This record gives sequence, C-alpha cells and structure tokens, in this order.
Amino acid sequence: MKSHFNFNKQQRSGIFFLLILIILLQLGYFGLKYYPVHSYSNLLVPDVENQKRFDSLVLATNNSENVSQRAFNPNYISDYKGYTLGMSPVEIDRLHQYRAQDKFVNSAEEFQKVTGISDSLLHTISPFFKFPDWVKNVRKSVKVTSQGELTKKVRDLNLASANDLKQIQGIGEKLSARIIKFRDKLGGFLINEQLYDVYGLEPEVVQRTLREFKVLQPPDVKKININTANVEELASLIYLRYNVAENIVTYREENGVFTSLSDLFNVSEFPVNKIDRIGLYLSY
Repeated sequence: MKSHFNFNKQQRSGIFFLLILIILLQLGYFGLKYYPVHSYSNLLVPDVENQKRFDSLVLATNNSENVSQRAFNPNYISDYKGYTLGMSPVEIDRLHQYRAQDKFVNSAEEFQKVTGISDSLLHTISPFFKFPDWVKNVRKSVKVTSQGELTKKVRDLNLASANDLKQIQGIGEKLSARIIKFRDKLGGFLINEQLYDVYGLEPEVVQRTLREFKVLQPPDVKKININTANVEELASLIYLRYNVAENIVTYREENGVFTSLSDLFNVSEFPVNKIDRIGLYLSY
C-alpha cells in the first residue's frame, strides 16, 4: 500500500494542479447552474419599427425603379400596380369607383383629387403619368360669361349633318363625310375627344369644331365582356384590328380571365395608347 501512495515531488505537483482544475470546473458548473449568464438570444429578435422603416425605403426605391421603366396611364392602375406604387387600398378603390362611372382623370392634380393620395406620393409618381395626346391639346371649347352662362349655343355632335360640319373652317366635303362615316361606325360619339380619332382631322380643326359641337346625348352602348367575347365580337370594335382580337382571346385562354383592363397591356400588339377609348366599349 505504501508503494501506491508514495509520490515524488513532480507527481505531487501534478496531482495538486489536477485537484485545482477539478475544483474550478465544479465551481464553474454550479455557478452556471444557479447563476446563469444573460441570454444573448434577444439580440436576434428583429426591431419591428426599424424593419418597417427599412421595408418602406426598399419599397420606395423599388417603386421608383419600376415606375421609371415605363410610363403609364393612371386611369388604368390595377390593385397590384397601385400597391407597388405605394397607394393604400382605399385610394385604389376611389380610383376604381371613379372609373366605374366611365370618367377619366386627365391631370396629376385631378388624380390626387379623386384618390386622395398625399402630396409626397403624387410628387414621386406623377412624373411618370402618361395621358393620351389629345388631353394635351384639349382646350375650353365653350366660352362662359362671368355669370356662368354660355355665350353661344352648342349643338349635338351626334346630330350634326355633313353640311353643318362644313361650316367649320378646315372641314370640307371629304372631311365632313369622313366624320359622319366614323361616327356611324362607332354607333355615335361617346365623348368629345373621339373626334381627334378621325383620320386627317388636325387638332386645331377639332378644337374649332368642339366650340360649335359637343356630345350632348351619347348613345347607349352595350359593352363587350373581354372574358366571354369571341374574336369576331372583339374585332367589331373600330379601335381593334382582327389580329389583336385574336391575340386577346389567345391570351385569355392561356392565362385565364382578365381582372382589369390594364391586363390588356400584356396582349401582343395591343394599342396601349388607345386604351382610354377602347375601355369605353369593354367590360370584364
């Protein structure tokens, strides 16, 4: 037994340090067990408020980049488009309700008035609004006195005869006949601005004409449902070529029903610049 417990000086030193190490490990174990250190897991919990601010900045940046890629007519903003622009659901609904009445906004100021968007958002997205060319050319065609009374009686454009139209400077035999023929194909003008669509009729002549004639009694139009119409029905619209009508039906069959008129922008060869006119005759 003595031989087993007889250690030299070096062995005794090793045993001493081993005991010290064991004691330290035991103290550390009990210390961690009864006095745990603070958890650092809270550092991984996201700061909700700052995350929202960051997301809004990212969204604003993405919106700016997306909008800058392509100008658009604000009359045909879909729910998704409005969301990506930063509009609220309420603001988008206001626009859709306004458009459901077959009304159009023709300026950034009017867009803000209808939707109620903030000045800052209007400042961000309005530079990319693209209105039809006729909007830029339209002027007040009827003079109004200070009492608000018309200075001149305006006649109905849909009832004007060729002889009536020839009284306008710049309209002769050929143009007057062309206006009547175009009106007949439409089934009657729905809005004054369709007069700009008559081939060969200069904007200045249109403006002179609209001082004398306006659409006072628009015809009742049965709108064509783009989700059920066949190619022939769509091609009957004066603004749609036959091949475009075919493309609309093909797109519908491949991608499902249209949820808004702005979906037509995805149709091959669709005349995007005439969507404000075409939209007068379509439903979905």
